[in-house]
Amino acid sequence: MLDRIPDAAIESFAGVGYFFDLADLAEGESAIDLGSGSGMDVFFAAERVGSTGSIVGVDFTTEQLAKARGIAGEAGYSQVEYREGRIEQVPADDASFDCVISNGVINLAPEKGAVFAEAARVLKPGGRLAIADIVSERQMKESVVCDADLWASCIGGAAQVDAYREAIEDSGLRIDQIRENPYGFISDRARNASAKYGVKSVSLLAFKPTS
Repeated sequence: MLDRIPDAAIESFAGVGYFFDLADLAEGESAIDLGSGSGMDVFFAAERVGSTGSIVGVDFTTEQLAKARGIAGEAGYSQVEYREGRIEQVPADDASFDCVISNGVINLAPEKGAVFAEAARVLKPGGRLAIADIVSERQMKESVVCDADLWASCIGGAAQVDAYREAIEDSGLRIDQIRENPYGFISDRARNASAKYGVKSVSLLAFKPTS
């Protein structure tokens, strides 16, 4: 399947884990990617849902949106749409998607509860949230949370895993499974913070109740 995805999207891919087995997208389904960047996961999802499905990517970065739209047009992904917006205020109608996906982005949002509430809002009853993200075993000190470099490394914004789970459940979603992913940080500072606070990549599946 990867050989059908544009090289420009693959070269820009910066995800933190694999979750498409959890998403289990099927032909004809609709999905929305929160923090879609240059579109790698959107294009992968488009291959899963086919020409009868639909995929929306949401990002607030003008440059990334322009690049993703250009790639989609050149590659002929007619079922793909990109919308400008923030993941705390998703530009989509209530109950309009079968699946919400996101890869390594929610940890960067200061208001994670708002993100999960929006995910729950746009999901159809019985719909699913399938994501990969960075969390920590222990609550981090303010000096780490306020460090811009560690935020850029997806560490400073990582929520403690129990608080992360609680934010998802408070939104009304029910967690089905969560698993750890192999993931390594590049800089020494990031690796040290990761070791001290138990920072790790996880993939997670949750469902919106049908009633």
